[in-house]
Amino acid sequence: MKPPSSVKTPGQYIASLPADRAKTIATVRAFVNRHIPRGYEECMVWGTIGWVIPLSRYPDTYNKQPICYVALASQKNFCSLYLMGPFWSASQLEQLRAAFKTAGKKLDMGKCCVHFTSPDDLPLGAIGKLIAAISSEKWIEMYEQSRLMTKAGKAKMAKRAASAARSRVAS
Repeated sequence: MKPPSSVKTPGQYIASLPADRAKTIATVRAFVNRHIPRGYEECMVWGTIGWVIPLSRYPDTYNKQPICYVALASQKNFCSLYLMGPFWSASQLEQLRAAFKTAGKKLDMGKCCVHFTSPDDLPLGAIGKLIAAISSEKWIEMYEQSRLMTKAGKAKMAKRAASAARSRVAS
């Protein structure tokens, strides 16, 4: 359920939703804003409300888009809370799964998102801790490490190593 192209802000996004969805998204948005560490910026990204490392702070991304940490969207049949921390961290993923189990709630999860229809479907205390756990500085570090694992990152590292080796030989 992509928002109209006229939607440019999180407030406009929420206003574009049906009343029941608007209330759910507004509640979870406020929750994320209470737990997000400093250094992230709330904005619209990929048709969702996102909390990102802004390009003004870290412009050198592979796709020229801000580095997303958390996102929130109203979809056709449910809402989705995108939690990139558990997607990149096995320990965070295990904590998320355990939190749902402990709370007796059903975990309906995509690759990096949790589907829900009401904030009551989420173990909010645990999710707040997971969101608060990764500083913006640490998120940038994790992003940079992940980029080194790509084909382009490996080629870049090989090029640096070759250049360093030539420098050592020349001196």
